Formats: sequence, structure tokens, C-alpha cells
Amino acid sequence: MFDRYFRSLKDRLLGPVARALGPRLPPDAITWLAFAAGLSCAGAVLNGHLRAALGLWLLNRLFDGLDGTHARVHARVSHLGAYLDIVLDFIVYASIPVAFVVAAHQYDLALAGVFLLAAFYVNAASWMYLSALLEARREGAASRDETTSATIPAGIIAGTETIVFYALFFLLPAHQTTLFALMAALVMANVAVRMVWASRHLRRAAGR
Repeated sequence: MFDRYFRSLKDRLLGPVARALGPRLPPDAITWLAFAAGLSCAGAVLNGHLRAALGLWLLNRLFDGLDGTHARVHARVSHLGAYLDIVLDFIVYASIPVAFVVAAHQYDLALAGVFLLAAFYVNAASWMYLSALLEARREGAASRDETTSATIPAGIIAGTETIVFYALFFLLPAHQTTLFALMAALVMANVAVRMVWASRHLRRAAGR
């Protein structure tokens, strides 16, 4: 809600840092540093080091703000960079609450359910932002003769598979933990497939 008010302030504060780092540092390198800090934060939560986790979370947020500022300052903004940033962000957002649940030693089914929800969350980032980029490039639903208002890049788990899995949840309650985990794994495979496709397609489309 407040992002639009703080975005320009963030660029003013981080602009000198970006200029000091220089144009030779790829913005994606900062994005990956943010990702590493975020996953380290989740690891700290798992080990009960909450103060360290807070510091790593703040570091993740700092790097996450810096990568975009660095790209703009040095005219290195790219669709691929934007896509990578949002997907890795959502992975971090999902991993930290999962770490809290795991550290609390919840029941297996609850854990499997949390992983499934986390997979849904990351999967949403993997297709929604890619869909927006494809629409902006005029490579969206209309150009593909799709009936949806915005293109939905294909994945392993989609609407039909979701219907089947949910029916199995009701029909086979004794196997819910396994089904949750299996579906979560397949949904995360969606993310991997889309990221590989996006990396190739967006880079090729940019002539890189």
C-alpha cells in the first residue's frame, strides 16, 4: 500500500551506493545475494537464532531494494532481471514462515499443507509476473489465441490436475500427507520449468 510513496525515497538513499558499486557489477548478482540472505534467514529460524534471522531479513530487504536501483542507475534494467527478482522474492517470502512452522515441530500433515501453500504462493509469482511481461511484449493471450484475458504459461500442474488432486484429498484421507507433498513438489516443478523457459525466451527476445 505504501510502496509508491517510498520507492523514490529508496532510490535517493541507495543511488549513491549503486554508483559506488559501479556499472560492472551485474544487478542479478545483487538479486542472488538477496536470495542467499533470505534463505539464510530461514535457516537461522530453523536453528532458533531469531536475532540473527532478523538481521538477515533486513539484509535481504536491503539487497532487494538495491538491485533495482543499481539497474536503473547504470541503465541495466531488463525483463529477465525483473522476473528473476520477483520469483526469488516469493521463494524467500514462502520459506521463512515454513521455517517457523518446521521449527515448531508441527504434525506431518500440517507441515505438508504448509509446503503445499508455499508452493502455490511461489508458483503464482512464477506465472503472474511472466504473464505480465509477455502481455507487455504483445506476446500474450491474443497472440497465442488463448481464451484467457492474460496468458498463463503452461506448467505441469494446472486446473485439471488441481481438480484431480483435490478429489483425491477427499477420497483418500489416509494418504493426505503424501498427496500434499507430491502436489507441492509438482507445483514447484512448474516454477523450475517456467524459470528455464523465461531465462531462454526473455534473453533471446532481448537479443542477448
